[in-house]
Amino acid sequence: MAKPNNTKEIKPKENEELVKVPLDNNLKLVLINITSTILICILLIGVNYILQENLLNKKFETIANSQESENGDVEGEDEEVQKGIILDLGDFILNLNDPSQKRYLKVNVSLELSRTPNDPDFSNSAAEGKKEGHGASGADDAMSKLEHEMNQYKPAIRDSVILNFSSKTADEVSTAAGKELVKEQITEDVNAIFAGEREVLRVNFGQFIIQ
Repeated sequence: MAKPNNTKEIKPKENEELVKVPLDNNLKLVLINITSTILICILLIGVNYILQENLLNKKFETIANSQESENGDVEGEDEEVQKGIILDLGDFILNLNDPSQKRYLKVNVSLELSRTPNDPDFSNSAAEGKKEGHGASGADDAMSKLEHEMNQYKPAIRDSVILNFSSKTADEVSTAAGKELVKEQITEDVNAIFAGEREVLRVNFGQFIIQ
């Protein structure tokens, strides 16, 4: 009777050991898969972060370069404006186009014109004049040459200024937008008068009184 009892006790132990072995192997495989998946995810996140950082740095560099180039263009335009020639047209006393009552405008107008290769260099002439002891006369000679050239255009330019202002009412020229419109119209007319020889860089109004 003792033998059959011993055989029944041994068999379930052997079965339990056989079941435990594949379970342990499965756990190891699961742990290995989880660990490898986590490592791959970390690597992918790190690579993605590095790539995005490089792209952002490149974008910032391109934006900074574009801003610097724009600032350089603006500075270049300012330098061209500073090198322009001022043509003072003097004072104008004009009748404005107000039908109800007579309104008058007193305005001083000056133009800033582009330079040409034939224009005298006032800075060089003044410096050379100082070395020779006649700086004022050198600058005056250069200015007289330029004024002689401008005198042939002044009548047509003044006529353009008169026509543009006299076609406007007091309300139109009293606003900032109205003044800018007159400046644009004067610029177009004077550019047509110079026919490409010079270009109007800026129109300036000095004294501006409406009565």
